[in-house]
Amino acid sequence: MRHHISPAFALSCLMLLALGDRSHDCLAGEWIGWRVSGPFVCRAEFPLTQMDGLLRELAEIQTDLVERLRVPPARGPIEIYLFRDQRSYQRYLKCYLPHVPYRRALYVKSDGPGRVFAYRSRYLETDLRHECTHALLHEVLPVVPLWLDEGLAEYFEVSARQRAFDNPHLGSLRWSLTLGAIPQLESLEKKGDLAEMNRADYRHAWAWVHFMLHGPSEAREELIGFLADIRASTPPGLLSQRLARRLPRTNRSLALHFKTWRR
Repeated sequence: MRHHISPAFALSCLMLLALGDRSHDCLAGEWIGWRVSGPFVCRAEFPLTQMDGLLRELAEIQTDLVERLRVPPARGPIEIYLFRDQRSYQRYLKCYLPHVPYRRALYVKSDGPGRVFAYRSRYLETDLRHECTHALLHEVLPVVPLWLDEGLAEYFEVSARQRAFDNPHLGSLRWSLTLGAIPQLESLEKKGDLAEMNRADYRHAWAWVHFMLHGPSEAREELIGFLADIRASTPPGLLSQRLARRLPRTNRSLALHFKTWRR
């Protein structure tokens, strides 16, 4: 499970980042690695020579969002800070984001650039894709419903070649569908805090995003229109209601989509 922070709380935290802390415990390691890829400016406590491919992938997520969902590209830079290990990462967060529940990776947004924090681990690629998706969305949209924010991040957190047919959520979702458990979008729309989201909710949010990206064209059109209304500060309503008007028996359509989805 990941975490991103509201602008109001993040502002006070990032003031600490700007001011810094002169104590030894709060000093970050030296930023040895530095790269720019698309809208991302990446600094790391380790060389980035092995990460050029991943950084290109992060920039390509923006291309996908622009082409498939018609959201504009990020207006300004998004900063990524990578730590050499968990200990260095935890020490930094303890100093500058002490009230934030611990997560392997964080996205923080204030009035300035969005910032992504993570440390080198076997989950780093997944974590970066996930948090950078949040960053790209929040850079250009005034608000994103929690379920959709997480659903899109879950969709894009795997490599591009896995997204359509090989997401780890797919097997579990199909099993639950055979038992008659269909993800309810109306239930997801009621959740307003990450603490309310459990593992099944992340899977179900991903399922609705997959359905809208790979299912009936009407579903993707509604998602595009929904995001356009948010961007224009037009009350978008509930996406579940918009889908129901275009696709009667929407839940059945989602179930059929996954039962017949094959490479």
